[in-house]
Order: sequence, then structure tokens, then C-alpha cells
Amino acid sequence: MPIITRNLLQKKFEYPIDFGFKLSDHHPVFGTSKTWRGFIASILGTGVLAYLMGFPKIVVTRFGLYAMLGDLSSSYVKRRMGFPESSKTRGLDVLPESLFPLIMLHNYLNINMLEIIIIIGIFVFVEITLSPILYRLHIRKRPY
Repeated sequence: MPIITRNLLQKKFEYPIDFGFKLSDHHPVFGTSKTWRGFIASILGTGVLAYLMGFPKIVVTRFGLYAMLGDLSSSYVKRRMGFPESSKTRGLDVLPESLFPLIMLHNYLNINMLEIIIIIGIFVFVEITLSPILYRLHIRKRPY
């Protein structure tokens, strides 16, 4: 959703979540690529998709919120490790944003640890497979 929203709105509403603040390590908290526009679009988009898939209403917004919190946590860790913004680090890019919502909502989703592992595997596979296609279509700025 953040990629689609960025392509639709271009530079409109592109406000960094961390407001440009840097920590004592002189790196941004999250970076300029993490915007309020993308954060809100992800929560709403995930919510709509989950609702259309028949998930309970209590799950739909929380899933998007937890996914974005996982995504922000990976950006935070990457900045602390000195990785530049939008850099790709396999595992760290997809694991928190898929794992965090599944663990937080496993009771609502009625899934166990094995199912969580399978879902994360599918998520990683789809991300790795879809990313180069989105890059070739000029939707994504970099291939995975």
C-alpha cells in the first residue's frame, strides 16, 4: 500500500513519521521513506483487504497497525546498524512486519505456531517473487 499510494500521490502528504529527528548515533529514527501517508495507507489497505477476506472487524485495523509497527521496528534496527534508508536486508525487512501481527492476533485468527511459520514463509516467498515484478513495472524503486 505505501508503494501504490506513493505512486498515486507522488510527493503529496509525504511527511516522515520521525519528523526528521536523528538520535545520538546521528542516524534518523526511521528515515524519510517511512511516512505518515504510507503508515495510514497500510493500515487502511490492510484493513479493507482483511475485511474483504472475512476476518472479524476487531482484527482488520489491528493487523495493519501491528504490521506497520513491525515495519517501523525493522527500520529502527537497520538505522542503528548503519544501513541506509530503503536498503534491503533479507529477513529483517519482512520478518517483523509479518511476525508481529500474527503473534499479537493469533487468538483472534485461531492459528498456532506452525501456521504462523507457514504464513510467514508464504509472505517471504510472495515478497521475494513480487518485488522484481513491481520493479520491472516501475511501481517499486528497487528490486528486492
